[in-house]
Amino acid sequence: MSKDFSKEEVLKKLGERIKSLRISKGYSSCEYFAYEHNISRAQFGRYERGEDLRFSTLIKIIKAFDMTLEEFFSEGFNGKE
Repeated sequence: MSKDFSKEEVLKKLGERIKSLRISKGYSSCEYFAYEHNISRAQFGRYERGEDLRFSTLIKIIKAFDMTLEEFFSEGFNGKE
């Protein structure tokens, strides 16, 4: 990702990454994943669509994927994908 990026651009990439990881973990439904990990189902769907989220919520989602921050941000954020 270039130095010149917008909040919307970053949120869209976050949403894409979250959705991709959810699907790769075998969850076809965002609602089921959210319910199973004690995350608001309505909000989780919004996060996947690129709406704003709190950092603490992002950490909770990354932990639900059983990942580190480094692993989470290793794909989808450098502009090459």
